[in-house]
Amino acid sequence: MRGKRLAVIAAVMAGVAGTFLLIPAGIEPLAWAPPGPPALEGPLAPNTALRAVERIAEGKIHGPEDVAVDSAGRIYAGTDDGLIVRVTLDGSGGEQVETFAETGGRPLGLHFDAAGRLIVADAARGLLAVDDAGRVEPLATEAGGVRFRLADDLDVASDGRIYFSDASWRFGHENLLDDLLEARPHGRLLRHDPATGTTEVLLDDLYFANGIALSSGEDYVLVNETYRYRVRRYWLSGPRAGTDEIFLDNLPGFPDGVSSSGRGTFWLALYTVRNPTMDRLHPHVWIKRQMSKLPRFILPKPQSYGIVLEVGEDASVRRSLQDPTGERVPQITSAEEAGGFLFLGNLDRRWIGRFAL
Repeated sequence: MRGKRLAVIAAVMAGVAGTFLLIPAGIEPLAWAPPGPPALEGPLAPNTALRAVERIAEGKIHGPEDVAVDSAGRIYAGTDDGLIVRVTLDGSGGEQVETFAETGGRPLGLHFDAAGRLIVADAARGLLAVDDAGRVEPLATEAGGVRFRLADDLDVASDGRIYFSDASWRFGHENLLDDLLEARPHGRLLRHDPATGTTEVLLDDLYFANGIALSSGEDYVLVNETYRYRVRRYWLSGPRAGTDEIFLDNLPGFPDGVSSSGRGTFWLALYTVRNPTMDRLHPHVWIKRQMSKLPRFILPKPQSYGIVLEVGEDASVRRSLQDPTGERVPQITSAEEAGGFLFLGNLDRRWIGRFAL
């Protein structure tokens, strides 16, 4: 009798497995063999500098992915419920958190232009401008006949033109893991000219185009390729104008946001350090196809690690600020310097980080 029950259980399990394998996958992955991660030594050596981070607006916001600071020192952040909040600090520990605007999407990258408008890369709604009264104006939703699926980050040049990324024209912000597993180049670097209302594609075939930052001389722009652990440079002027190259390669983690410090360096936020399991899986197309069918809670989780790099315009890593256990600031998505502080964003926590420089 016991043998018969085991046979029935085995038959049921085989049927379930067979049915699972017959379910079509929503992705068509490519094989990729990542290089081994660099050693965490020298300027990358683990440290606990970020344990000193102060949490602002704690418990009053959710998912402030990027942060911008206006000329009055007020802090702005986009949240996962489609709001842009404004935080005013009174200097004595008090803070006021208010809704500044509502995009109706998922605001990610934020940057003020010369006219004081807050320019927003919204994952669901595209490129937006918000005036000082909180009124939202759409600027662009497509380029080259292809609609944005995940407008991600931006920077604004002194001539008013906006450089921004569409992380993936295939997958939206709710399917980030599918883009990682598929390992195909769906990202684009774009430029919008508010004077003419036109948007052009500067680079395509990027592997999850994420953070954007102009150099101090605005002769080039950086764009992070999160799922290739690298940063690419696109030249805007000079003899190499219109060409691109790798600026930083084989990073120890997933580059998310990048910004200019205003001092001739960049702040590069790594969402987390490399995942050895994911690196080992990347060459195996069949396994990745099956993984895409699984519930998300079964899949490898990002390590709870906080890390930000300061990088020179010569591509040298000057220093790193870290929280290796992530107990204070895990999984940082953006780092913006203003007023002697570094403001840190995150994807799904309930605070903005502030680190005294």
